[in-house]
Amino acid sequence: MKHVRVVLIILFVLLIIAVAVQNYAVMATTVTFRLNLLFFNHETPPMSLYLVVIIAFLLGVIFTGFYGITERFRLKREIKLLKKESKGKDQELQSLRNLPVTAEEVGPDEEQGMQ
Repeated sequence: MKHVRVVLIILFVLLIIAVAVQNYAVMATTVTFRLNLLFFNHETPPMSLYLVVIIAFLLGVIFTGFYGITERFRLKREIKLLKKESKGKDQELQSLRNLPVTAEEVGPDEEQGMQ
């Protein structure tokens, strides 16, 4: 299975390289972003589309990483609470198992007589 994974990763990297080489001229064009609001005007310096794509990718990785970290901490906290609850229920079950057995039997005949 490890070999299949390595082969798939290599094929994916080759695909990315092929797309990058074939679209070099388009991605090398420079763009400028403008933000014109009533109280704020801003214009970025000219940058290539490669840089824009890399920045967008890195921002996505960072935001996804932060989301993953917060989700991990939430799930760890939930696991801790569930383990604590399970331990309490196990202790309750053990205490019920250790109750003495009585000689009185409760059967269907006695239950009907009570009604």
